[in-house]
Amino acid sequence: MKLISKYKPKGDQPQAIQNLTNGLNKNKKHQILLGATGTGKTFTIANVIEKTQKTTIVLSHNKTLAGQLYSEFKTFFPNDRVEYFISNFDYYRPEAYVPSSDTYIDKTSKTNWDIEAMRMSTCNSLISGKKTIVVASVASIYGQLNPTEYEKNFLEIYVGQKILRKDLLLSLVKRSYVRNNIDSKPGTFRARGDVIEINPGYTNEHIIRVEQFGNEIENIKKIDKFTGEIKKTFKKYTIYPASSYSTRPETIKKALVEIKIDLKNRIKYFKNNNKLLEAQRLEQRVLSDIDSLSEYGTTTGIENYSRYFNQKKSGEKPYTILDYVVANSQKRNEKPLMIIDESHMMIPQLNGMYNGHKSRVEQLVKYGFRLPSALDNRPLQFYEFENEFPQFNKIYVSATPANYELNLTNGEIISQVVRPTGLLDPTIEVCSTKFQIEDIYDRIQKQKQKKERTLILTITKRMAEELSLYLQERNEKVSYIHSELKTFQRDEILRKLRLGIYDVIVGINLLKEGIDIPEVSLILILDANKESFFRSDKSLIQIIGRAARNVNGHVVLYGDHITNSMQKAIDETKRRRKIQKKFNQKNNIKPTTIIKKISEPLNPEQGTIIDKLINNSLNENNSTSNFSNHKTAIKKEIERTRGKMFKAAREMDFERAAQMRDLILELESLITK
Repeated sequence: MKLISKYKPKGDQPQAIQNLTNGLNKNKKHQILLGATGTGKTFTIANVIEKTQKTTIVLSHNKTLAGQLYSEFKTFFPNDRVEYFISNFDYYRPEAYVPSSDTYIDKTSKTNWDIEAMRMSTCNSLISGKKTIVVASVASIYGQLNPTEYEKNFLEIYVGQKILRKDLLLSLVKRSYVRNNIDSKPGTFRARGDVIEINPGYTNEHIIRVEQFGNEIENIKKIDKFTGEIKKTFKKYTIYPASSYSTRPETIKKALVEIKIDLKNRIKYFKNNNKLLEAQRLEQRVLSDIDSLSEYGTTTGIENYSRYFNQKKSGEKPYTILDYVVANSQKRNEKPLMIIDESHMMIPQLNGMYNGHKSRVEQLVKYGFRLPSALDNRPLQFYEFENEFPQFNKIYVSATPANYELNLTNGEIISQVVRPTGLLDPTIEVCSTKFQIEDIYDRIQKQKQKKERTLILTITKRMAEELSLYLQERNEKVSYIHSELKTFQRDEILRKLRLGIYDVIVGINLLKEGIDIPEVSLILILDANKESFFRSDKSLIQIIGRAARNVNGHVVLYGDHITNSMQKAIDETKRRRKIQKKFNQKNNIKPTTIIKKISEPLNPEQGTIIDKLINNSLNENNSTSNFSNHKTAIKKEIERTRGKMFKAAREMDFERAAQMRDLILELESLITK
């Protein structure tokens, strides 16, 4: 793996890189990188990965930050395998039963197939034995198919291979591919004569065309899905399963035997305890699932039978993506690396997943909605995460490491306080809550004159939405961001803030850790004096750090008195500023705002016409001066979009019309820059 960057390690980065690398070479199991915001912790870790050449998994506690880390590592390692593994649901309501009201709630979910493709790509890269960097969320501790079983489902084909056309098609179906001659989407194939076109489950960018002559494979080609151009030809090719839960028929047959035995025993238990309703309910449901598994190889809620497919015993640790990382490293006889980013947030999240899941599923099992095996479709317990993966060397990365990490290293830390750019921690101001909304509005006007961005942090979603609406009514270019927005939506809003389409974003804790927006020079923190999780000293230090990438970084704490948490955050910021100033004076460094390229959309298909109009000029120059060159094109696009809006309204597609209206507002904002 080769790191490609025009930057060289500076400030505290060289010593941090060396110390972390030395620790890994000495097989230290736990290390802490205490890095102040904006000191380039991700760049430091990228250098460590290059020096050690370890397959690496980077754990992040929220999808927004995971998306940013994924984009950064893709930039640092453009020629290597960088993968993205988060939850594949845009919406998910788990199956549940409420005994007090006798209410059964069926599972409701909406799968994001773009993310599912990325998850598939992660599994394929790891199983293939390639050195890989995986950026993952808490989804990393949830159940996956046994990596050995998954690998057995790979289909190797090669030029000159003798195989009947029907047998090749049947092989695809057994690997969860669906024949579809109309809609060319991932996980499908179409067959016309001697040509079979396969849409891999892990990508929507290309297809694999297999050409036969009689019963012999004559050509294997990778074809660009949109241009039809031949990208590559192969002598041998591995077809990966269409689904990460694709299971061989013989494995399903073995599982069905065990399912029937457990069903019989569970029905007997219910009848012996005079629970006839539960016995009947369970029997009907499981027999229906057995029929589906026998006929189609899958069923609704198949994850509840994962223990049987993985050949695990009751209570055993489930397989997760961590097992795939371990399997990858074992093929090369090395130890993998785990980076726990923002560890003060990630560790508590990992610790809290299991109990909530268990209490919900226990009700389903108790009242006959599921077999006891459903309890084994679960996230890892924290002790399993800690103790069942001794292969990993772990680096905990945080500006505010917690006691858990400090205890593991006996308080030993590797500090990274000085920034390569010479930037100081922001200045801090405490303001009264009296007339705070008017004060916020006035400060935004001054920010706009400087062409710099603003973040406003509230403690509730309602306040974020109401403040955003108030500012919009005063013709401010503002948006709010919180957990109810989809992954790609949050990523796109942050991109638009950087592009200048928005001047202000209002948020809660999603804007607290790891968000890298150098254009932001002002942060306004509402209810700073309300002691809580969101306003603890560690939280405030993290929030203050969001303004540490701009030379004009300034933070306003709105509160009518100074709490202990506020004072600790202010004191720590002053301590860091003192160290940073001393380093700058000694090395004759003048602080400069970070210049950072604006990355492409996390999902390329989510890019808007605005990105095309702006082209690459803004990315290269990081300014808004080039917008004037695009006014004619923007005006034409406004007229085209307005026509689409009216057409959608006439067709009573009001949701589409509203989207067109919002796009017009964004386009018009570019002209007024």
